[in-house]
Amino acid sequence: MTESSNAGAGRSRSRKPLASCLAAAAVIGGTGFGFSAPAAHAEPSNYRFDFGGGPVEDGYIGVSASDAYSPGLRYGFNTPEHMVNVAAKGTGAGSDAVRFLQFGTKSSNTFNVDLKEGLYKVTATLGDTSRASLAAEGVFQEMNLTGNGATASFEIPVTDGQLNFLVTEGKAGTAFTLSSLEIEKVSRHPEMDPTIWVGGDSTVASYYPLETSVQGGWGQMLPQFVDPEEFDVRNLATGGQIARGFRNDGQLEAILQYIKPGDLFLLEMGINDTAAKNATTEAEFKEIMRDMVRQVAATGATPVLVTPQGRATDFVDGVHTSVNRWYRNSTVALAQEENVPLVDLNVLASAYFTEIGPEATLRLFMTGDTLHPNRAGATELARLVMEDLARQGLYTQDL
Repeated sequence: MTESSNAGAGRSRSRKPLASCLAAAAVIGGTGFGFSAPAAHAEPSNYRFDFGGGPVEDGYIGVSASDAYSPGLRYGFNTPEHMVNVAAKGTGAGSDAVRFLQFGTKSSNTFNVDLKEGLYKVTATLGDTSRASLAAEGVFQEMNLTGNGATASFEIPVTDGQLNFLVTEGKAGTAFTLSSLEIEKVSRHPEMDPTIWVGGDSTVASYYPLETSVQGGWGQMLPQFVDPEEFDVRNLATGGQIARGFRNDGQLEAILQYIKPGDLFLLEMGINDTAAKNATTEAEFKEIMRDMVRQVAATGATPVLVTPQGRATDFVDGVHTSVNRWYRNSTVALAQEENVPLVDLNVLASAYFTEIGPEATLRLFMTGDTLHPNRAGATELARLVMEDLARQGLYTQDL
């Protein structure tokens, strides 16, 4: 995932007609998005879209909420009657946006772009919204972008000639908005690189801005310890998540659509499952986790179970231990029963916390919060995860 760097560019005075925008965009130079065909009728492989009713950022194609898809343009909204232009507090392409009035991963209210078969990098920047997720091809792609102007990127194979994209659920009652969308062809082969897929809860999830957030999840920090030539990392963890929700509400579905032999799936659950409000017994938790492990294993990918770290205050006489928290014992037993790898982060983190002591451990967590790591703490947890994967021969990069 990457952060956008387009905020400072100047804006044009008026919105360009859509047809002329496409022709102009096809010959843009010096932007990193050089199109191979100079004519408006040739099909480009790269796009930069600026959404909303205001002026268009230089080097972008302007798209208003009312712009319907047409084969001539090769892009547009499938149901523009369910879109509306809105203002945004960002700069450049982020100064305006469109809002999705209908949403959901299966919604037909998508922004469609005709693309030749291949692998594409998609970078989306939201408008004003406290939390929203990115979806394409009917499944989640990036989860719970938080804060105005949040940006995230993902790679996606296109095999049917069209990308279907929308912004969707992150938090009930939140406006789901889109300020800009950049599409860059990575390869003419619609094949994703080897990928580490991550599922989990708020201790694993990503927080925005990705490069500067105070809070962090270890899934967010994992790329710091992964050679991008060996694996991509896709983090679909979300705050408050339980095993049943991850399996049933779309996150596992997204992983199963793309996961393949050679990929890893790191699954950490248990913290929220133990909460009384979620009504999940330990036996139910174990069988839901078993079902997910088996579904992933059936694809030829490698599922890896991960136990959650304990609280910062789980010290007794200077020793940190939390082995009986978060249904850990069932996760350990399940790994043995299904013969799948286990990263016992609970024990690994406790050993590290014992080594550095109670005061230093507390500094790795959010202020006044003994459960959620801050950025530094999440980085240490990610390091421990990758070191253990390397120890087990699941990752070969020297750390």
